Amino acid sequence: QVQLVESGGGLVQPGGSLRLSCAASGFTLDYYTIGWFRQAPGKEREGIACISLTDGSTYYANFAGSRFFIARDNARNTVYLQMYNLNSEDTAAYYCAVDIDERLGLNSYDYAYWGQGTQVTVSS
Repeated sequence: QVQLVESGGGLVQPGGSLRLSCAASGFTLDYYTIGWFRQAPGKEREGIACISLTDGSTYYANFAGSRFFIARDNARNTVYLQMYNLNSEDTAAYYCAVDIDERLGLNSYDYAYWGQGTQVTVSS
């Protein structure tokens, strides 16, 4: 059974950093694509970044810019999202998800399995 568990969220001050983790079980991180998404209250879910577990290729949303970085650790079956220079607009629930067809994109409908999310709150 595919399972994804996010961790690493919390309260951070503006300008701070966080690293989110997505631990996978029920499958090995040798194939597929893992994506990170977020959803703020009253807003639509938006994709942030994804990574191919086959070759490590990455794709980022335009807004991700130089503040968000996705990385994988196949040995630990874990994908990370490193976030820098956070601001209040980054406050949201953050989710990881699996695209079993290994597409490299951020269309949420392509992702079949989702974690339950971890909350990130940016506030002073």
